[in-house]
Amino acid sequence: MFLSRRACVSVIAVSVAAYAADQTWKDKKVAEWSADEAQQVLTDSPWTKTVTPTIDRSSTTSSQPRRGGMGGMGGMGGMGGGRRGGGGYPQSSGQSTDDSSSYGPPPSLRVRWESALPVREAELKTKDNDAPTLDQDHYAIAVYGVPSKSVSGDPKHVADQLKKKAVIKRDGKKDLKPSSVEVLQRDDGPVIVYLFPRSTEITKADRRAEFDAEAGRFQFSQSFFLDEMAYQGKLEL
Repeated sequence: MFLSRRACVSVIAVSVAAYAADQTWKDKKVAEWSADEAQQVLTDSPWTKTVTPTIDRSSTTSSQPRRGGMGGMGGMGGMGGGRRGGGGYPQSSGQSTDDSSSYGPPPSLRVRWESALPVREAELKTKDNDAPTLDQDHYAIAVYGVPSKSVSGDPKHVADQLKKKAVIKRDGKKDLKPSSVEVLQRDDGPVIVYLFPRSTEITKADRRAEFDAEAGRFQFSQSFFLDEMAYQGKLEL
């Protein structure tokens, strides 16, 4: 059954309205948040998105030049994805020389703008004692759900590799690269924290900030829409 253009627009409008209605925490002070509302901020909000990465199945020892990855993603205008969903994802690069049957489905990753005030407050509200420790001089984006084997090895080497393959893109502006990366080992799996200097300011005028990264064989991209990332009238990053 095909819907008319007008019907499709109506369905989208209803979906957007329902999404906004679910964000009951947005019109409350932090002290008034329920535990469920705080949890929503941490799992499904303008600061927290779920993304399914692609897997680079090419052999790491292949002599073929690597294609794809962040360099092959193109500019922000070329990234797909819905308004509140993930950005577009790059295609797996090269031809696989490995046994593809050894790979399971890619994991769901949670990408969270960790340094945003609502996120920090929600972590306090939910008594998350393992929340990353941050300073005031950096934007922090944390990635949850990456398999341990993707970030195993010498911690400094792993952090250096992750740092080289992460970036925040903004339309018409120079890419923002992380000043450092930390891999935190937790009982429920590692958390990768990317730190970007606040000396390069991100404002609502940027409209969209797109986070692109690679962790091991996983490649992923997530857009954050800055007009949605306001709390109590202030942009919170």
